[in-house]
Amino acid sequence: MADFILLNEDFSDFPIGEFPYDKNHSAMGEYHFIHYPGYYGKWYDPVCNHVYNGQGASWIISEYNGKHFMEQMRIRNDKPHRTFPMLTSGDRFWRDYTITASVRMFTTKWGNAGIGFCCQNSANLLVLVFEEHELRLEYRHKEEVTVLDSVPFDYNCDDTYVLKAEIKGSHVICSVDDKVYFDLDTEYARQGGKVAITATIPTQFGFVNVTTSESTAASIDAARNAYKAECEDAQAHYPKMKLLKKIDLKGCGTGRQLRFGHLLGNGEYQMVMAQCQKRVNRDAYGTISCLTAFDLDGNILWQHGEPTDNHDIGTISADMPMQIYDIDGDGFDEVITAKNFEVLILDGKTGEVKKRAKTPFSTPEEDGTIIGVPDKIYAFDRINPDGMRICNFRGLDKPRDILIKDRYCRVYALNDDLEVMWHFQSDKNTGHFPFAIDINGDGHDELLVGYNMLDCHGNKMWTMPVNEDHIDEIVPGRFESGPHKGTKFFACVAGKEGFLISDFNGKLLKKDGIGHAQRVSLANYLPNRPGYEMVVVNFWGHQGIIYFYDSEGNQLWEMENELNGNLLTPVNWTGDGQDFILLNADIERGGMIDGNGIQVVKFPDDGHPTMCAEAVNLYGDARDEIVTWDYDSMYIYTQDDAPKDDVYTPFKYPDYNASNYRGEYSYREKWW
Repeated sequence: MADFILLNEDFSDFPIGEFPYDKNHSAMGEYHFIHYPGYYGKWYDPVCNHVYNGQGASWIISEYNGKHFMEQMRIRNDKPHRTFPMLTSGDRFWRDYTITASVRMFTTKWGNAGIGFCCQNSANLLVLVFEEHELRLEYRHKEEVTVLDSVPFDYNCDDTYVLKAEIKGSHVICSVDDKVYFDLDTEYARQGGKVAITATIPTQFGFVNVTTSESTAASIDAARNAYKAECEDAQAHYPKMKLLKKIDLKGCGTGRQLRFGHLLGNGEYQMVMAQCQKRVNRDAYGTISCLTAFDLDGNILWQHGEPTDNHDIGTISADMPMQIYDIDGDGFDEVITAKNFEVLILDGKTGEVKKRAKTPFSTPEEDGTIIGVPDKIYAFDRINPDGMRICNFRGLDKPRDILIKDRYCRVYALNDDLEVMWHFQSDKNTGHFPFAIDINGDGHDELLVGYNMLDCHGNKMWTMPVNEDHIDEIVPGRFESGPHKGTKFFACVAGKEGFLISDFNGKLLKKDGIGHAQRVSLANYLPNRPGYEMVVVNFWGHQGIIYFYDSEGNQLWEMENELNGNLLTPVNWTGDGQDFILLNADIERGGMIDGNGIQVVKFPDDGHPTMCAEAVNLYGDARDEIVTWDYDSMYIYTQDDAPKDDVYTPFKYPDYNASNYRGEYSYREKWW
């Protein structure tokens, strides 16, 4: 019986040129879903790296003697952590197959090149590679590389080698040019999965073939169909998305620079969108160019600044300084923002300035000691605020303090008269969105600024034993079972330092090296298990891998949907106490999943914008709505059933502290 062909690739369908990639190498994909134009064929590039900016594509398609080749062109693979550039094909249901590929290395001085298989994601696979003049069979998982077997191999830069791996259950046979070098059993093969071509040096791949038996192909289809049926069965039990509003943004749209609040004091939500401009160096000194206030019927209430329909105005990957909050207690939310080196409090009804103050000076004494700035010098005399948070450092009846910060070094605490109460210059990167929380019950907020904890006066209390990279997101949690039961903790995603859990005294309890950890949320994703579960995704390097943990921080599963912009936002969709995980607005692989990784709610194929998505309780009962938008339009979805009485209402992050870099939570009650 003839083998069944899973993949027969000679790259002839690819046009000569670059494999699609983010030409800006920006952080937009951290929380925007973006599909870069170009022909992908049957391949996916799971590895991105900001240090490649301006250096071109990682993969190119070349031609020689009428044949096409896929070539890997990177020679720098140590930032933000050790990476292994690769292209993958197939899906996680593939198993028991034979992969054959041709490989020619253009340098043999360093690095590795070869094929990958049993690839559940780009950081969980077996590889057969040439490295250090050996042929190696390795298992790569997260940041660990385990050599399962190796033999000396005298390869060169002129010859093309045909690598083959045959997988059957746990049995793996590996050969080069039809000579068998490894014949062994490994449990890692049982997981099955995609295939890959991979190299950390300039390398040329001429073909990739994957075959299996007819019976195995049928079982692969059966497994894939079983998962699809499981998803469809789950989807039938939950409300579907119903389009409630479609809003024309009238040339005032932007990326994820959006805030919701009660500007008119009528109990209904309104929103403010910020268009932005970059200054000096990429996103280091982003500034707001225009604020537009809308109601949820799409009517413009007011504008502060000049709008533009130039989409480049929204492509910024930083937080802009703005929040919607009733800071003066008059029953109407104000818009607290910053522009042109001033902190402004705007009337929410009209956009008129109610209070203003110059931002603090960046003093000459601080120059040269400021961390995290391009060219090691602050570009302006006054602080250009990077983000903003509402806090309660003074222990008042409600939060009335404003925290502003520069990009990565200094934070400033202002009172509601915009007077600076204190400021702190950090010796460690501040991260994007410091977390204010009363950890000792005295009614005053403390502040976790990156790895440093400050008291309500800005004095350092403790620091985590971590020095590298920075914290992107922070969520407070509490162990509900296990050896740490009752211990309160911070779950942090900290770039190349991975996923961290520390107690409220800064002691590290867990550390998982998953690559560049980017987003985190805690919620009741598995109601039948004790406590709240955690979900994390990475971005830079091996991006888009979702890791799911139990309430004690033990990993339960991992998955890769081959999409960027996975938000991990907890969604109160059913109102019964279970949260779903919002990924992004893609109609096929986005939507919401449950705590078992099953897609439970899909987006309709209705032409909705997919760049941005958010879960907000805007209407009706206590269940969340889903908002999607891009530069031109916004769609708002609700459940397709009737509003419900007595719906579960979780305790979630307040609207007045919105951020692209806030970890999300959904709890039964506030427990701190």
